[in-house]
Amino acid sequence: MRKVTFRVANSLDNYIARKDGSFDWIQQSEESSASLAGFWKTIDTVLWGRKTYDLVKGRMPTFQGVKNYVLSRTLKESADKEVELVNEDAAEFVHTLKSQKGRDIFVMGGGKLAKSLFEADLIDEVGMNIHPVFLGSGIALFHEMKRQINLELIECQTFRDGCVFVSYRVKS
Repeated sequence: MRKVTFRVANSLDNYIARKDGSFDWIQQSEESSASLAGFWKTIDTVLWGRKTYDLVKGRMPTFQGVKNYVLSRTLKESADKEVELVNEDAAEFVHTLKSQKGRDIFVMGGGKLAKSLFEADLIDEVGMNIHPVFLGSGIALFHEMKRQINLELIECQTFRDGCVFVSYRVKS
């Protein structure tokens, strides 16, 4: 069965973007780029929440070579020909994807999407690139969930720029 990983960059106070959706505070380094490049080799599918997709639509060439799905109940068309819209229940769709042949699946942002997938026991791993900044406000990484999700540490890397990458396995 394919693995689903929710991987995200976040501030130390757990925001994924400023209130206006900008993410200019995210630091790019050779180390974090190498970590992400290694991760990209393990996946062939990217799942986007609609709000996250709204921030990057029209600029998708970075994500060519993988299948891109935007899960949204409201969006009716995509700005990118490489993106397929999914208007069905996210949990049902991801459950079906996991059982299909292929490499792993990357949940690219979307706190609401991640919440629904966590609550449906569909996320297997969590990866967070924590940046050494307090934004003070913005778009929260996680939304309130119905239950506790227990995790087991897989790895922790520190980068020279002060970022820390942590990866956790979701305990069953």
